[in-house]
Amino acid sequence: MTDVSSTLSEVSPSRTRRRRAVLPIIEIAMLAIFLLLPLVLQDYLTVFMTRVLILCLFALSFDLVWGYAGIMSFGQAVFFGGAGYGVALLGRDLGISSMLLVVPAGVLIGFALALLIGGFLLLGRNPSSVIFVSLGTLTASYAFDRLARGWYYLGGQNGIPSIPQMTVGSYELGEGPVFYYLALVILVLVYAVCRYLVRSQFGLALAGLRENEQRIAFFGYKVQHLKAIIFSLGGAIAGLAGSLYAFHEGFVWPNMLGVVMSTQVVLYVLFGGSGTLIGAVIGTVVIEIVSFWLSNSYQDIWPIILGALMLLVILFRPAGLISLIVSHSERIGSFGRPPKPRHKEGGHGSA
Repeated sequence: MTDVSSTLSEVSPSRTRRRRAVLPIIEIAMLAIFLLLPLVLQDYLTVFMTRVLILCLFALSFDLVWGYAGIMSFGQAVFFGGAGYGVALLGRDLGISSMLLVVPAGVLIGFALALLIGGFLLLGRNPSSVIFVSLGTLTASYAFDRLARGWYYLGGQNGIPSIPQMTVGSYELGEGPVFYYLALVILVLVYAVCRYLVRSQFGLALAGLRENEQRIAFFGYKVQHLKAIIFSLGGAIAGLAGSLYAFHEGFVWPNMLGVVMSTQVVLYVLFGGSGTLIGAVIGTVVIEIVSFWLSNSYQDIWPIILGALMLLVILFRPAGLISLIVSHSERIGSFGRPPKPRHKEGGHGSA
């Protein structure tokens, strides 16, 4: 039996490596599809897919917060919409539309709002419960929505229309393939940074935080600080998405800040699969494309059909669509160097 167990111990790492090759294949395939889409799509569909790419950024921000740190935020739209309103005011009141200014401004606004809300909810004297953070972020989203609707300076119910086009030097980034590839490049860069982060030592601490917060605290980690860091980083990414969304759409409105948008990003990640990053992208793409098709084909009942489809997926695949092709061990991932296979010094013994 010794030889059998030794053989299995040597074979299992190679099998694990083969299973873990599925996720990179999905990522490469998605990238290839995104690169080719503008070559085959009509112009209005390219504009639609640009919006989807920006929403993928938004979904990544929530997946970091919930999928990896276990923080259920129902206020992610605050950072998304807050950055959108911030850059819209820069464009309307100051005439600032340069990408080199408005994109960093959106990131800073999202980061600052997340740091403010996260500091209040997460950095108290006692550890914050999941329900407290969920209700706190939900309240923040509702409050910002009502503030935008009631403040005349922000346009009230109508929002801020006619935002000037984003520029790079003297070139105006209008709707079309150029803006699409800009959004794709930013999405790929942010995705790569997030992938590196969640596979680092910091990501290992986040995974432990999600699974057993008390044990991570016992090891000496400052749990509340870890939560605040990842919460603020998620806010910065949401702010980046919000700034791009505002200039792509040409206007902002209170729904960008509200509970509906915050719930929508939760559904993106839940539908695709939390804690995988690529699941957030897949969930966003599938929901947006299905919504687009259903709204054109079944104008009266499409929300009911979409809700029923999402309910079926969540009931039968709680881990999301990504679990159809990616194993549980691969979704969790590995940290550090893989174990080296053991080599027997002597000849084969008898079982």
